[in-house]
Amino acid sequence: MIRSARVLVVAGFLVVAGPALAQEAPLLDRELFFGDPAVSGGQISPNGQFITFIKPYRGVRNIWVKRVDATFDDAHPLTADSTRPVTGYFWTHDSRYVLFIQDLGGNENYRVYAVDPVASAAPATGVPPARDLTPYDDIRAFIYAVPRATPEQIIVGLNDRDPQLHDVYRIDINTGERELIIRNNENVAGWVTDNDGTIRMAVRIGSDGGTEVLRVDGDTLTEVYGCSNEESCGPIRFHQNGRQVYMTTDKGADVDLSRLILFDPETGEETFVESDPEQEVDFGAAAFSDVTNELQATIYVGDRVRIYPKTDAAARDLELLREKLPEGEISLGSATADERLVLVRVARDVDPGSTYLYDRETGDVELLYRSRPELPSEHLAPMQPIRYTARDGLEIPAYLTLPNGVEPRNLPVVMLPHGGPWARDRWGYDPYVQYLANRGYAVLQPNFRGSTGYGKRFLNAGNEEWGTGAMQHDITDGVRYLIEEGIADSARVGIFGGSYGGYATLAGLAFTPDVYAAGVSYVGPSNLITLLNSIPPYWAPIKKLFDKRLGDQNDPEDAARLREQSPLFSADQIRAPLLVIQGANDPRVNQFESEQIVVALRDMGRPVEYMLAEDEGHGFAGRENRLAVSAAMERFFAPHLGGRFQEEMPEDIARTLAELTVDVNTLELPEAGVAAAAAAAPLPASDGGVIEPRTLEYDVTIEVGAQEIGLAVTRTIEAASLDGQPVWRVIDVLESPMGAMVDTLEIDRGSLRPLRRAVSGMATIQLRYSDSEVAGEVGAMGQMTSVQASLAAPVYADGAGLDIVVAGLPLRDGYETTLRTFDAEMQRTRPMQLSVIGTETVETGSGAHLTFVVEVRPLDGDAAGTSTLHVMHSAPHHIVTSSTRLPATMGSGTMRVELDATYQRQN
Repeated sequence: MIRSARVLVVAGFLVVAGPALAQEAPLLDRELFFGDPAVSGGQISPNGQFITFIKPYRGVRNIWVKRVDATFDDAHPLTADSTRPVTGYFWTHDSRYVLFIQDLGGNENYRVYAVDPVASAAPATGVPPARDLTPYDDIRAFIYAVPRATPEQIIVGLNDRDPQLHDVYRIDINTGERELIIRNNENVAGWVTDNDGTIRMAVRIGSDGGTEVLRVDGDTLTEVYGCSNEESCGPIRFHQNGRQVYMTTDKGADVDLSRLILFDPETGEETFVESDPEQEVDFGAAAFSDVTNELQATIYVGDRVRIYPKTDAAARDLELLREKLPEGEISLGSATADERLVLVRVARDVDPGSTYLYDRETGDVELLYRSRPELPSEHLAPMQPIRYTARDGLEIPAYLTLPNGVEPRNLPVVMLPHGGPWARDRWGYDPYVQYLANRGYAVLQPNFRGSTGYGKRFLNAGNEEWGTGAMQHDITDGVRYLIEEGIADSARVGIFGGSYGGYATLAGLAFTPDVYAAGVSYVGPSNLITLLNSIPPYWAPIKKLFDKRLGDQNDPEDAARLREQSPLFSADQIRAPLLVIQGANDPRVNQFESEQIVVALRDMGRPVEYMLAEDEGHGFAGRENRLAVSAAMERFFAPHLGGRFQEEMPEDIARTLAELTVDVNTLELPEAGVAAAAAAAPLPASDGGVIEPRTLEYDVTIEVGAQEIGLAVTRTIEAASLDGQPVWRVIDVLESPMGAMVDTLEIDRGSLRPLRRAVSGMATIQLRYSDSEVAGEVGAMGQMTSVQASLAAPVYADGAGLDIVVAGLPLRDGYETTLRTFDAEMQRTRPMQLSVIGTETVETGSGAHLTFVVEVRPLDGDAAGTSTLHVMHSAPHHIVTSSTRLPATMGSGTMRVELDATYQRQN
């Protein structure tokens, strides 16, 4: 029986309910979304004789070639990479070579290769031989130009001399010989050639994070234009007159949206060309003729793409293409040398795209291929641009996709924040969006502040606002909006994202634990301090941008904020189940970023799952890996959010999923990673509530070579107050043949973090501790040294301070943690690994004690401080015996401690 239709206003747009919603979309096979496209990446050779494209060869995506008038079945492969898909390639202007780039397992150290498309295939591979034009290990090649005037040469940047900087070379494609053009001695981040392939401009980030545009005169660089660290500017292409250069800029106090200008590097003269006619978004892109170098069209990305032709010919092309092609976003691809034939792509939200051959002379438009012909667009879900208001009144642009055939009320939701974060989402086909919508989820993609394209004020509103700030609030406010609109079931909201989106996932679960029922972090950083410490070396020229937009870890205030904004340090707040996905070769967000939070959650008994691909980097490229990730994600979300999932799975994907899935109970952090994490990780929860006023007496023996020195230490623990704050005051009185020393330490009564330390006698120490610094002075025999140490994260005190922390830890068999102490003598922070390695009964002068055996091992490469402790089995875990290696300044001997007198409680 047909019901009458009704119209709902949902999120500001109309949704027809009734017959259109009577039938839920069928569950589509994940292969349709994440399997390899049938054909993609088509290009036409400049001579118009060949079409190249990408499709699988021996199970991996590779480059294929066919004659223009041949069928795709008649094509043959040009490359035969058996481990990683080839994705980036292009023709030389003389059509002699196809050049392509490839890295190793996702490490982004790209090399440039050349293959002759008409050469004979090697019997073993079935493809012509490819020559490596940049055969250097651990480098990343940048292609700056493929000059039309010298098609046998390319202009390439190589960082083989200095990993941080790219020198500029001319490489002969025929011979592979390279010629140095410019040695990068001035921290240049990028180079720009003119239309003949001559390096004419450069871009450098200044000491304050601003952009410097440089004119290149041989080896001389002259700054000719600049903008501040809250502005953006840079050249994009030289004008056809060869003198002026097109630039984008938003420079100026009264300017918000970036605009296109013409700039003369010799005179500094600036001519306005265009800004967004609708005054909504930044300048997007420009299309030029490679024959005349004439500007043909400007492009802006608002809610959807807008194209503005600049020549009569471009206007005719656009009108004809819109008339003959299906509805969707039109983009021009490669063209023949005379620009008569051009490849045109059309895509939309429910169609990943089709590619056509357009003949400008005849006006004919011929369909070449659909990238995913089996994907049924009629069952996919439209993507709608929306706006919602953040808590501070700022309007946030976003895209909402609602599942087909389901009334948009009380739906499970997946928030999908984009990566970057200095990027943006746009209207169009997204496999994850459509996949999740097909599983029954509403999907919201917020362009939170800090996203690009909406003006510099919107971008700069995200500066330093990660995690606990406005960038994350905008995502949270998107959830609130969907709940208020009645679209979202507040108990069934998940979050998923990659890169920065993965960070936003972790931040959402850690800082707003009541909002999300589950999260999936895909190559997302968990600790902003270790993230900044591990950025690729070739990002060094733009490091000041990170200091501006994220924070400078060398600044104590920024360092403290970065710690607060790192989900790792609030891992104890995460309650929702978490799935973490990581590529082992990721150069941007390294493996340790994922594993440190997985281990932290595991050790707290929180629900966490982990997937690791040994052959992937910052996002997965391999077919089986992509399908395994999608299967894991839908299986993970289903029980927590209530969406549908596909139970059946091909054998190869099931096998890959099993290989990628890591048993979190077996996960061990690498030594270097443990040290890096311990340097900034949250301090373990040591409970000052188990400490009581007591007196402990110890016999201490120092052994250096054949010499032994006997000491006696009386430790008194008493409740006290410091500046009105309840503290434990720990007083060690040491008696030795050289004299006496009194060490008084005051620590917070709850957290056991140090506040003040005073030592008198053989040595003098006066220190004040905070979360961000240790200040005071140390010395002996009247020679004093000032202490002013900035801290990346809070520390415990050494000596008695560490002993009391151990007394308050929740020790148990197998317990492990990392912590930090501040070494007052050396004025350094020392990260340490603490492990319970057994249980043992020991006899001392105070009797028999059941103890935990605790190993404390420094992680900074210095063995001094390595200790084996026997501590009381019942809390508080005071030391019964210990053996500690002494520093080289004390002869690298050993200090042994033994509880002597009866354990006493103070009244």
